[in-house]
Amino acid sequence: MEMSAEIKKVTDPIYQKISATVPEIEWTTHAPYIYKINKLKKEKNAVILAHNYQTPEIYHGISDFSADSLALAVEAAKTKADIIVMCGVHFMAETAKLMSPNKKVLLPDMRAGCSLSSSITGEDVRNLKKQYPDVPVVSYVNTSADVKAETDVCCTSANAVKIVNSLGVKRVIFLPDDYLAKYVASKTDVEIISWKGTCEVHEKFNDEEINEIRKNNPGIKIIAHPECPPDVIQASDFTGSTSGMIKYVKDKQPKKVMMVTECSMSDNVQIDNPNVEFIRPCNLCPHMKKITLPKILDTLENEKNEVIMDDITIQKARKSVERMTKIGR
Repeated sequence: MEMSAEIKKVTDPIYQKISATVPEIEWTTHAPYIYKINKLKKEKNAVILAHNYQTPEIYHGISDFSADSLALAVEAAKTKADIIVMCGVHFMAETAKLMSPNKKVLLPDMRAGCSLSSSITGEDVRNLKKQYPDVPVVSYVNTSADVKAETDVCCTSANAVKIVNSLGVKRVIFLPDDYLAKYVASKTDVEIISWKGTCEVHEKFNDEEINEIRKNNPGIKIIAHPECPPDVIQASDFTGSTSGMIKYVKDKQPKKVMMVTECSMSDNVQIDNPNVEFIRPCNLCPHMKKITLPKILDTLENEKNEVIMDDITIQKARKSVERMTKIGR
């Protein structure tokens, strides 16, 4: 697609916002897709949800709602659209379908997975429940619907500690992120039975890297995601979910900051906080990066890659997500 005078006029306000991050030579490729997607979603009464790890041209260019996984799940339930396009990974599209079973939920690339989600199955959870009878199961939202169906209540990194404490029990099975489980254990008196899943993006960070960056950037604030290893969390100034990290930067306005998480998030947050200098750790999520503007357009145009789930799984899995949203942040 080529850049016309009409496309340039309509998309220029978007580019002015993100021009410091997206080079003009790239924008000439992105703009026609952004123009067509934004036009088409109105015609089809579609809504586009984008996770914080999406690239700036998606996050700022076409999304109707951009947020962390909990907020996207809530927004999916509230939307009046006929079609939901999830710019994220497979478990997020499944969660949107759970919350909006009568809507058509589309995922631009069905191969967009997650190392955490693929680390555990519903059968694994059933076996754990046999091993630990009557111990409630808390599953991170980064899990398949099959796992959510075997779960008492879901959580996100934003509300994991609150969810665990809300159960009023001495022991909890916490799945599947081992590092998030360790973080939760450090913040509560509840005994945590964990699983050995990890996020392939966050597990790459280490405290030596953090300390080296701090040494080379005096006064820097280092904020980490709780999916990071414990030594990274220990070496950081603040630990929080993606929404918590965004709020920290917005409220504190540090002169210099490093967000120890997926690379594109730093780009997106810098656009909204131009006075903050970001030192970027470039660990990209290969799954999130499978979502591109051409794939989004193709999916919306042809209404392909629909997430289909059986009613029994939807009903069982939805309960755990609804409990999570009731408890909130």
